Amino acid sequence: MRYVYPAIFHPEEEGGYSVYFPDIARGATQGETIVECIAMAEDFLSLALYSMEEDKETVPAASGAKEVTAESDDIITLISVDTDDYRRYYENRLIKKTLNIPMWLNQKAEAANINFSQTLQKALKEELKLSAS
Repeated sequence: MRYVYPAIFHPEEEGGYSVYFPDIARGATQGETIVECIAMAEDFLSLALYSMEEDKETVPAASGAKEVTAESDDIITLISVDTDDYRRYYENRLIKKTLNIPMWLNQKAEAANINFSQTLQKALKEELKLSAS
């Protein structure tokens, strides 16, 4: 599901910005730079909407950007997220894959008590340059 919601970036006295969504009553986020705030806002909004979908709550309608009121030094911008993408990225459900390796390699790996799933996951993460978590 793709959503677009207005966000308000409020400059803080000590620096950075607090970011909140007038239509989402689940908290706020913050960042030091506009770029960081946009990334944090996307993550916050994705998680909030994903949680509502999972909990079978009604997702509130988004206000139009021109309907949102803010203080004079605030920045109003639209943030777009896709909860299906978020779900796919963060869902850690295991899936079964079939693969082929030479018999001799299989025998050596089994003799060494190598966990094929863990080894494949580690190799894929290294190949994709992802964190080891």
